[in-house]
Amino acid sequence: MANKSAWHHLYQTAAWKRLREAQLSAEPLCRYCLEAEDVTAATICDHITPHKGNVELFWSGPFQSLCKAHHDGVKQRIDKGQNVVRYGADGWPI
Repeated sequence: MANKSAWHHLYQTAAWKRLREAQLSAEPLCRYCLEAEDVTAATICDHITPHKGNVELFWSGPFQSLCKAHHDGVKQRIDKGQNVVRYGADGWPI
């Protein structure tokens, strides 16, 4: 895994800000919330596959739009390899 400081600056670039804006425009609602039939605005362009400092993965994605709560909670646990069960609006696991 690359040192965080070696790639973290990429989030501040104009190119990332354009990519993030394009993702959030194309998918303005949180993908995880929609699976539970909840409508929540997305604020984060998330790397579906963690890039772990790989610059090619950082720029190529794939990406998804998430709300901050899902990005900072469920998605972080998934990225750490933890077993996470999410539920749909019907109460059944997704």
